[in-house]
Amino acid sequence: MIKIFIFKEDNLITGFQIKGHSGYDEEGKDIVCSAVSTASQMCLTALSDVLKTPISYEMNDGFLSLYLEDKNNEKAQVMLNSLELTLKNIEENYPKYVKMEVKRKC
Repeated sequence: MIKIFIFKEDNLITGFQIKGHSGYDEEGKDIVCSAVSTASQMCLTALSDVLKTPISYEMNDGFLSLYLEDKNNEKAQVMLNSLELTLKNIEENYPKYVKMEVKRKC
């Protein structure tokens, strides 16, 4: 199962963490894993290379975490909110394979 954590503070997304493999199908044919990977890596590329947003991230096999250095960056929030909605849609369509949780900083 893919586990996704969206981190929020003051109702703004400060980062995310995605870990695991869906197990939907064998490697190379797993559309669930591919969808999550594509969406999250597109967000990473948009933030780092297109918007030049200050971020820190770590990526390994079956793992991606990303944290914003400035949560008040409006364009970054648009990208991250879009990612959250996309991943939520994937979770709704494949609930046995993807679980997303929002963690709010108190």
